[in-house]
Amino acid sequence: MCDSPPIRVLVCEDQALVRTGYVTIFSAQPDLEVVGEAENGHEAVEAARRLRPDVVVMDIRMPLVDGIEATRRLAGPDAEEPPKVLVVTTFNVDAYVYDALRAGASGFLLKDTPPAELVGAIRTVARGEALLAPAVTRRLIGHFAERLRPDAASRPAREEVIRALTPRELEVLHLIADGLSNAEIAAALFITPETVKTYVSRILAKLALRDRVQAVVLAYRVGLVSGTP
Repeated sequence: MCDSPPIRVLVCEDQALVRTGYVTIFSAQPDLEVVGEAENGHEAVEAARRLRPDVVVMDIRMPLVDGIEATRRLAGPDAEEPPKVLVVTTFNVDAYVYDALRAGASGFLLKDTPPAELVGAIRTVARGEALLAPAVTRRLIGHFAERLRPDAASRPAREEVIRALTPRELEVLHLIADGLSNAEIAAALFITPETVKTYVSRILAKLALRDRVQAVVLAYRVGLVSGTP
């Protein structure tokens, strides 16, 4: 049995029934501890700063302060000791997922994700890994193709990225941006998952990125890959 302390989770969701469902599911897991709840972005920020959770499960559409701004305040570039933020949203009606990722979210899932996958996602982001499901990544790219299209101002950044990475690392970055997991990248390149992890770590370090979600955003923003799915 694992002696590690449980993962501290803060649930931020404005719908009481959904919030209660999350709390019930998470509390049933021996390695998760729900340390608090919030029903709007303002409460989420205050609770996170007070309770210091490891992972914040964040809705986007909430009153007072929405989930994007709450994520930016908690996990943005100016945040000190930021928690991991996992956005759980209804993608078809939510046009702000891309903004949430840029604000500092470590990943996102759809609200119809099975409970076991949601629990697994919390464990994944708590380990410091980003979670961006391939199917959702492709929908995100399609949804935001125009916004992801680079402009002239991004060209120097693109050249800097190309100079910073080896050809193999650029290849891995392309596959990350396509939404492939480490195992899928390993299969595509005929290398081991451990080798992929090494490449990913090097890419993040060289580009000063926190996780692979930021790598996806950067790859599309600077035009390393096309915004068309």
